[in-house]
Amino acid sequence: MRNFCQHSLHSRSGTVPEMATRRKKAPDIEPPAPQDGADATATEASVNEGIYQDLLNAIMEHRLLAGTKLVEERLCEVTGASRARIRQVFARLAHEKLVTLVPNRGAFISSPSIEEARQVFQARRLVEPELAGLLATTATSAQVRGLRRHIQQEDNARARGDRAAVIRLSGEFHIVLAEMAGNAILEKLIREMVSLTCLIITLYDRPGAPACPEDEHRMLVDAIERHDATQAQAIMAEHLEHIEGSLDLTARETGAPDFYSIFSKG
Repeated sequence: MRNFCQHSLHSRSGTVPEMATRRKKAPDIEPPAPQDGADATATEASVNEGIYQDLLNAIMEHRLLAGTKLVEERLCEVTGASRARIRQVFARLAHEKLVTLVPNRGAFISSPSIEEARQVFQARRLVEPELAGLLATTATSAQVRGLRRHIQQEDNARARGDRAAVIRLSGEFHIVLAEMAGNAILEKLIREMVSLTCLIITLYDRPGAPACPEDEHRMLVDAIERHDATQAQAIMAEHLEHIEGSLDLTARETGAPDFYSIFSKG
């Protein structure tokens, strides 16, 4: 976790070497200046951001599953943060719909419903193909190289069998695209939708469903490098369809339970 913590000399007769020596030694004996209000606020924000990022990464890597209770006391113990600070992070995650705060019970990793899952993918299909097309018209050679480096990280994680890293990096690829497109509003929206998608996958992943082709991200970058906006849009749309298609989002029957069959002995 990152922490950002932060004399004058007056001489009437000292030689230049003497003054230089004094200047060199002064920092060793001068007490550190106390943090002003701005520095303290920056430090607090940095600590909060570190806790938030650790929890977010755990969600994206499926190390924190939907429905998991976040025990406040345990997090305070592990992070060394106060309850007030942990609650600030919970509030941020709740605002992003990644955590559900239940009065008198605590904080839980959210469990998006089937309808919410469908809405997330509907929103992604509306936004991300257009964003991919936008980036295809503006992408620089440096940005393309950055995307290819990210894909190489995905390949490396896949090669060493690190499924958690593959999941996280695959989601982050979409966030990187949004960052490069240069629209801060869309970037924030996509960050939230990608994180929600990770929760949705943990809940509704369909065993045996065909996974997304591993080369789809590479195909998308190829289209962006060619500045082919139409192709970039089509590949992104198909990619999102593949992700949604790997999930079981069929409605479940939720009628009254059959207590007769439950307690029947015959």
